[in-house]
Amino acid sequence: MNNSELAKALNLTPVINVSGTMTYLGASIVVPQAIEAMTKILPEFVKMEELQRFASRTIARLTGSEAGFITASCASGISLAIAGCMTKDNLLAVEALPETAAPYDVVIQAGHNVSYGAAVDQAVRLTGARCVQAGQATQCQPYHLEQSINENTVAALYVVSHHVVEYGQLPLSLFCEIAHARGVPVIVDAASEYDLRRFLADGADIVLYSGHKFLGGPTSGIVAGKKELVRYAWLQNRGIGRGMKVGKESVYGAIAALEAWETRDHQRVRDNETRILDLWVAGLANIPGVQAAREADPTDNPLERCKITLDPTLTRTTAWDLAQTLAAGKPSIIVRDHLAEKGYFYLDPCNLHPGQEEVVLARLREALAAAREAPTAKKTAFAEILKQRQQAILRWPD
Repeated sequence: MNNSELAKALNLTPVINVSGTMTYLGASIVVPQAIEAMTKILPEFVKMEELQRFASRTIARLTGSEAGFITASCASGISLAIAGCMTKDNLLAVEALPETAAPYDVVIQAGHNVSYGAAVDQAVRLTGARCVQAGQATQCQPYHLEQSINENTVAALYVVSHHVVEYGQLPLSLFCEIAHARGVPVIVDAASEYDLRRFLADGADIVLYSGHKFLGGPTSGIVAGKKELVRYAWLQNRGIGRGMKVGKESVYGAIAALEAWETRDHQRVRDNETRILDLWVAGLANIPGVQAAREADPTDNPLERCKITLDPTLTRTTAWDLAQTLAAGKPSIIVRDHLAEKGYFYLDPCNLHPGQEEVVLARLREALAAAREAPTAKKTAFAEILKQRQQAILRWPD
């Protein structure tokens, strides 16, 4: 069954994803090795602790960690890792969370306390701990972190994401140096990052990855780090982690995706993405009011995206209106529009099926031509867009 047949059978809108590895779009195209692994294990019974031990060995080998396990998502991993720092191996305390006998603090740079679809600090608060912000959104100096740590601090959380403030933040190595000097372990949320080793190498004690983004596995999270802290996090499956449990198919599928990542021809993938980006840049050249250019990933992943900047006086539409026009069509083309209010959006080529790049270009050119030729300009106030999005959220399941 192809994409259009599946969409029709389930009454879904066919989607072309040029937004990236986004959870709300199903994250990514699952690699064949993960699909094969899940198919093999689904009919079987396993002892989950044994399967997770197998996972731990693979995670350790590929990340340079001492141990690891698979959980439901990277967000789950944040809560489990923090809870582990709180309870250690006290099974009664594990059962009691989120109630605690004493206050617990988790320190985070203010510029890292963002939303990835939900608030980062909520993943902390689910454990019963309190999230303490160090510094201001646009500035965190060493003394901000140093003086935010006290006798109640059980962990320091560091977020690597395109959502965080991109300047004025402590680099991870310095963040770890300050936290470790005060006996505080560092947990890194690296959900959508390519490099599986550098965060541990920079001093992190636990690193959390998404199994279903760049790795192309099933929905899952990877917890990797020091054996003792990983064990404490694992024990939370007897407590708050029960609601974050992962099935045998996700464990085995995520491990298969990790192993496939190890042997993937990353250069061939980059070359194909570069070809697509060049196609878009060339295809949008010389359109009045439109600038298309390749731009590097903000967290240093080895990839680029196509940045589309609009001059509304010439295009007679805005970046957010154009994004909505593309999303409203069939197939629905979803662009990376989290910065559309600044007058631009991105096209990410990492989750395209063959030939879809041509469809994206054609639809963009059509939408831009229609905007230029329309009797009235389409320039919706961005405040109205925000209200429309909120109303759409609240209408579900209608």
